[in-house]
Amino acid sequence: MPPFRIELRSDTQTVPTADMRAAMAEAEVGDDQAREDPTVRRLEDMAAEMFRKEAALFVSSGTMGNLVSMLTLVERGDSVVVDPVSHVSLAEAGGFASLAGCSLIPVPTEGVLTADAVRPLLGPVTTHSLKPAIIWAENTHNRRGGVAWGPDVLMGLVDLAQEHDLRLHIDGARIFNAATAMEVPVSDLARGTDTVQFCLSKGLGAPFGSMVVGDEELITEARRTRQLVGGGMRQAGVMAAAGLLALRDGPGRLIEDHRRARLLGEVIEDLPGLRLVSPVQTNLIFVAWEPSQIDISRWVELVAEQGIGIGPPRGEMLRLVTHHQVTDEDISEVTDVLATAADAAAITPLG
Repeated sequence: MPPFRIELRSDTQTVPTADMRAAMAEAEVGDDQAREDPTVRRLEDMAAEMFRKEAALFVSSGTMGNLVSMLTLVERGDSVVVDPVSHVSLAEAGGFASLAGCSLIPVPTEGVLTADAVRPLLGPVTTHSLKPAIIWAENTHNRRGGVAWGPDVLMGLVDLAQEHDLRLHIDGARIFNAATAMEVPVSDLARGTDTVQFCLSKGLGAPFGSMVVGDEELITEARRTRQLVGGGMRQAGVMAAAGLLALRDGPGRLIEDHRRARLLGEVIEDLPGLRLVSPVQTNLIFVAWEPSQIDISRWVELVAEQGIGIGPPRGEMLRLVTHHQVTDEDISEVTDVLATAADAAAITPLG
């Protein structure tokens, strides 16, 4: 049984819908490693078309998609220009260093990596300097509170990459959330990039998989790279069938996820001892707290006792995430539970 009745720890906690389970059971399959799985090929074609790219590659996860992209685009000893709290920097087991042999050129941001922020770091490459090879941007930016950014920022990065002969990758794990927030087609957030990785198993609701999109030559090389890291698949159409439904149905539901996240954010902002790290823009809600006013671990524990899962404290923040299996009725219940738990976890001043 799932550990919580209402799951707000992550949008990766969704379970396949009845339609997905039926599609998976009935999927036409073949040997994907030999490119003989028709369902995988349909998924890859659909992803490429949505992003207005020449080709796409089905991989097991966002971490694999990012690693395959990096290994395809850079050489050992190269450097990656990236926000130091990006997913690739903090949450992918250091693959950029141990597997790709890259170092990082950190560009701290508030969630939006801009050309103006990157440009000062792109001086002449000398015999003893770092060698920038790729600009790595995240949209939406998870650790910065689900911040989304649009085509104007992207075009600045595209121009800068071309000016300095750099590659450009977008870690778009939740790029459909960004497109929804920016009210643009997702292809507008990929134009001019070399590769984009996006997850089927986050906001879109599939139980498995991510995609990498790019031009035909790069994706052909990425297919070889996927094999190098052990990512060749056989009858993967069973998983791709769920991905097809996620791509078909998932994007249109995201606006409701965002609305519910904003409602939760408004409630949390009013609770004593709690505050939002940043305004709620998509489906991610990051919360900070005042230790002198609330026992945050007790708050999370009390909420869990009512069957509601929220992210555990990590450093100075915790996270709640909405998704398509959180309803308006769930939000109503959650808001009451959060408020009651906050009262019970409040720290009473001595004296």
